[in-house]
Amino acid sequence: MDRKIRIGALISGGGTNLLAIMDACESGGIHGRMVFVGSDRPDAAGLDRARTRNIPTFTVDYRRIIDDYRVAPEAVLPPDDFDLEEILAKQSLFAPEADPGRVNRFFLTRAVAEARLMAAMAATPFDLLVLAGFMRNLTPYFIDRINTAALKPRIMNIHPALLPAFPGTDGYGDTFRYGCKVGGCTVHFVDYGEDSGPIIGQRTVAVVPGETLDAFRKKGLAAEWRLYPECIQLFAQGRLQLVPRTRTLADGEIINRWIVEILPQ
Repeated sequence: MDRKIRIGALISGGGTNLLAIMDACESGGIHGRMVFVGSDRPDAAGLDRARTRNIPTFTVDYRRIIDDYRVAPEAVLPPDDFDLEEILAKQSLFAPEADPGRVNRFFLTRAVAEARLMAAMAATPFDLLVLAGFMRNLTPYFIDRINTAALKPRIMNIHPALLPAFPGTDGYGDTFRYGCKVGGCTVHFVDYGEDSGPIIGQRTVAVVPGETLDAFRKKGLAAEWRLYPECIQLFAQGRLQLVPRTRTLADGEIINRWIVEILPQ
């Protein structure tokens, strides 16, 4: 493991997980280096964290693209290689009964934004893309162009719940309000659904009787800052392998999934 892996990051906010990853790269906890940080928000505080370490940054303003589409949809053109039917056939972010107009608008504007992300990323080769509080679902248009090698995913995300429980944007809040005794965080590879990709690692956090949601969330964040670098280091060591798993349900339905196996050193 002579060469350090090149890590790119996408963020939306303060970038505390980004900070944990950058610190681990500098301390040797991750055999890698951060090569760029991008955001969907120009005011994301995590961009300043990267700039103070002389890491290149960029922004693709998703909100402006969406607003432009609302004002003049005919002026917001998808990328030349965008195939809506292909995207709809692959995606699992929306249920089949979802409003077609809303779904089509979502994937068109996302493709515009994702094409700009990839254009900004093109100048800097990378081995792994980490989502560190990036609050936008990625679509098959983006995922397929980043995951170019079969069975070698290279987009990683951290989620504030013990998946598959409580996907979505408020994992700690959902865990807390449901009355769970244990919560935690999950690192997973990104697939075509919402927080549904193969799980790499998890860390549990107890919900203590009488504590507040804020207190529980702080413990969860501290767990994230330990778990994410550990999982990235497994990637850097080449120890993450996708393997197929088939499960037959009681009604005879067969479910095929990919899981992550951690190889020995």
